[in-house]
Amino acid sequence: MILDLFAGPGGWSHALTVLGARDIGLEWDTWACKTRAQAGQLTIQTDVARYPVWIFPGRVLGLIASPPCQAWSMAGKRLGLVDQPLVHQAVADLAVGRDTREQLLAACADPRSLLAAEPMRYLHALNSVGEPEWVAMEEVPDVLPLWRQYAAVLRTWGFSVWTGILNAADYGVPQTRRRAILLASRVRIAEPPPPTHAQVAEPESLFGPGRARWVSMAEALGWGRTDGPVPTVCAGGGPGGGPEPFPSGSRKTLTDARDRGTWTPPPSGVVLQSRREACGWIVRDGSRDDRSVEQQAPTFTAEAHRWAWSLRSNNQANATIRRVNQPAGTLFFGHRANECTWVAESAAPGWEEAPDGQAVAVPEPIRINAREAGILQSFPADYPWQGNKSQQFSQIGNAVPPRLAAHLLAPHLNVPFSPDDFALAA
Repeated sequence: MILDLFAGPGGWSHALTVLGARDIGLEWDTWACKTRAQAGQLTIQTDVARYPVWIFPGRVLGLIASPPCQAWSMAGKRLGLVDQPLVHQAVADLAVGRDTREQLLAACADPRSLLAAEPMRYLHALNSVGEPEWVAMEEVPDVLPLWRQYAAVLRTWGFSVWTGILNAADYGVPQTRRRAILLASRVRIAEPPPPTHAQVAEPESLFGPGRARWVSMAEALGWGRTDGPVPTVCAGGGPGGGPEPFPSGSRKTLTDARDRGTWTPPPSGVVLQSRREACGWIVRDGSRDDRSVEQQAPTFTAEAHRWAWSLRSNNQANATIRRVNQPAGTLFFGHRANECTWVAESAAPGWEEAPDGQAVAVPEPIRINAREAGILQSFPADYPWQGNKSQQFSQIGNAVPPRLAAHLLAPHLNVPFSPDDFALAA
């Protein structure tokens, strides 16, 4: 079997399916388990830290582990960095068969920190029978020193090991998600897969094959053009289940804009309404236009004003903002501050004042929906996410991008991998 610790909603598992293999995932989160079940993946719902390891020796070909990143992530309090010496101690103890987790856990600032040591408990048990043949592990970049400690132990057990930071965008994922990776093998030299993409396309040369340009959000989502399409409005609010950011009268207008991508300027003599109020106008003398939103909503023409859309990664001042003709930044979810929203800007400078003294209505920010977020993680558009919006977004943000996972796993399975097997937008 291929054993997948902290299996989540199936990032590694979907990659294995594309490669013609399967794993058994250990996962405790109920909604992630439901997603895996709907995707046809084998799952044991359990706490990885409590599951007995003695049942596995003699059965495991490969071990995969992506411990929860919340204790280490930039999106959280990063107490894992405070706990790092305790985690290193746990790994050192488990590597020689000494279980000090209970004592160390009592001293941790964040109990989730110690989960990063759990793979060593399984590896020690498996090594007693010369297993597994290979190992693949993934975490946020701050965990790289811990992966190097694992590597030192694995080398004494006869593994070839590589550790380092990889950017998912270099492997065709429409997201510049950087992750600490550990790859180990008993039967081949462990090394990172050659990147297939680059920020700027590279032609084939005498020194090797060329690389395609990074996959943009627009390409992945099937929008087709980088300055006009409008994101789909997610009815019912954002990941936290908040209110719909648009009045009902504006929803169809904004959805239609996805096809046409253009706005006509409002009538002469009006100025831009506050961005916090959707699709209305304020008369230049300062009085409010009392027409309904439906009456105010602009129409569309091929010659009208066009919008350039960007994805803002969270609500904080230093949020990463990327145009749709670029890959997304790292997607964080699980907290209101980490909501991702589509924001619109004029495709031309000076949008506040259109020709003839007119002003143009700017679409309000639109919260990303689960389908779009999943695609930007390289999951299929129809992946069967389960749970409410908050639960779905939490799964998506914590998942391994399947396309990156497939690149990492294919050499260990001795199977060819075609990136064309990953269809993103449908």
